[in-house]
Amino acid sequence: MSATEPGGASVGPARVGAGGGERTAGAAGGGGSAAAGGGGSVAIGGGGSAATGGRRPGTLRGVGVGPGDPELVTVKAARLIGAADVIAYYSARHGRSIARSIAEPYFRDGQLTEPLVYPVTTETTDHPGGYEAAITEFYDASAERLAAHLSAGRDVVVICAGDPMFYGSYMYLHERLAHRFPAEVVPGVTSISAATAVLGRPLVERDEVLTVLPGTLPADELTRRLADTDAAAVLKLGRTFPQVRSAFADAGRLADAWYVERATTATGRELPLAEVDPDGVPYFSLAVLTSPTGDAVAAGVGATPGVAASTAPTPVTEGGAVAEGGAVAGRVTVVGLGPAGSGWLTPETSQALREAEHLVGYGPYVDRVPHRPGQHRHTSGNQVEIERARHALELALAGARVAVVSSGDPGVFAMATAVLEVATTDERFGAVPVRVLPGLTAAQAAASRIGAPLGHDFAVLSLSDRLKPWAVIEQRLAGAAAADLVLALYNPASASRRWQVEAAQKVLLRHRSADTPVVIARDVGRPGERITVVPLAELDPSDVDMRCLLIVGSSTTRANRRADGSTVVWTPRTYPG
Repeated sequence: MSATEPGGASVGPARVGAGGGERTAGAAGGGGSAAAGGGGSVAIGGGGSAATGGRRPGTLRGVGVGPGDPELVTVKAARLIGAADVIAYYSARHGRSIARSIAEPYFRDGQLTEPLVYPVTTETTDHPGGYEAAITEFYDASAERLAAHLSAGRDVVVICAGDPMFYGSYMYLHERLAHRFPAEVVPGVTSISAATAVLGRPLVERDEVLTVLPGTLPADELTRRLADTDAAAVLKLGRTFPQVRSAFADAGRLADAWYVERATTATGRELPLAEVDPDGVPYFSLAVLTSPTGDAVAAGVGATPGVAASTAPTPVTEGGAVAEGGAVAGRVTVVGLGPAGSGWLTPETSQALREAEHLVGYGPYVDRVPHRPGQHRHTSGNQVEIERARHALELALAGARVAVVSSGDPGVFAMATAVLEVATTDERFGAVPVRVLPGLTAAQAAASRIGAPLGHDFAVLSLSDRLKPWAVIEQRLAGAAAADLVLALYNPASASRRWQVEAAQKVLLRHRSADTPVVIARDVGRPGERITVVPLAELDPSDVDMRCLLIVGSSTTRANRRADGSTVVWTPRTYPG
């Protein structure tokens, strides 16, 4: 690639000769520029900018030179580099500069260079103010070195790998000089764009969310953010690589992540993040999570970007869509969303929801899952669990990745049993993989809001008589109460079931004292959350509906009022002999 100045001189890739056509203006890492005639900088012999005398100041330009391939330098960047009086660039003490190595084909004879040598990079410093003070002092001094050139009328180009305003050090000079001199920022191709280009994978599509993270964040923060996004790029690896890799693993995203090193250069490489040897990972590398939709297309499960793979399913044989080796290509994953809110989702469940081509579930639960491009939703009512399970298995038999959505934990009064019932009793689905992922239960969430009422032995019962007779429920209530177990009562009431709470209260009072603490937990984790503690004898059935969970204490459960005005309910870990 080459470019032409307005005056017609070629500034294309003509490398500066070894005979000294370039001059260095300042000592590496040292103070100001070398003086000329008592001035503060070296004048350009025959240059076109005024050195002194109140003429126009020079222009400062932060120029991005892209990720590594000199041919990815923009036409404008090449022109400005060739026309500049002074080229400034950062380097470590070894003197090598990635930005310079990229831009050097566009240098011309006679230009001054200003190496801005970091006093400290990864090593420690003996500066009395520590690293922050040392680096601030360095940026201040570097800005003044460039200000001397600009005051003398010389145009200064600061070259930066990638983009100058994207984690680039040029911005610190811009902050110090842009209000004093004319300044311009010229964008460059970022390392993220380069990485996805060499991978040949879309970064984000349609409504997908991209998160860009520095690898220097704390590990738990990296994990949280990686679990909560569609696509991501983590920069600044090097020494941070072990914790970054662990964060991907803890977020359940390691299998989807890619590693790209020195993208677009002759020494670049890319491979799955899980396969990277942490020894020797350079700073100029990054970890990437590409578009979930694009990943599906790349894997061959879909044919059109943005369209779920199930719209172009694997050819179906008489026994269903078959993968290599005779196994069914699709799968069903039954997931628990927890009681409410994305904060209670596990990373494993988040990943399963991202990977799914189809979501199947009760409408209000499916509505809690963020919409993703190309993902199909199949909602139904609250009393058609078997039909819902069969539909999910049919989709998987045809080759689709299906997530069946439950609130709380899918194995506690939820969809896991329905799916397994159909999968094990209908021989057509015998080869369909079914996986159950746990979720935070409503009982656990409710207990956490009031203290630790489940701190000793407890039983979990549903008061719904839709799938079992009330006589069985009453017998089990009496047995658990006689055994002095704490009780977590699900489905205590609904619009059509209003009498069970009072009936259960009567059974429990045969075995428990009237002042036994009862926790009424309503809408836990939602905006209308309300936690109430009442004595068993004063439990009002009209205060309880389907949005509630009840926790009934044992003989040892205590309710205490604390000095801060809060009430806690807890059950001791020991039990009297």
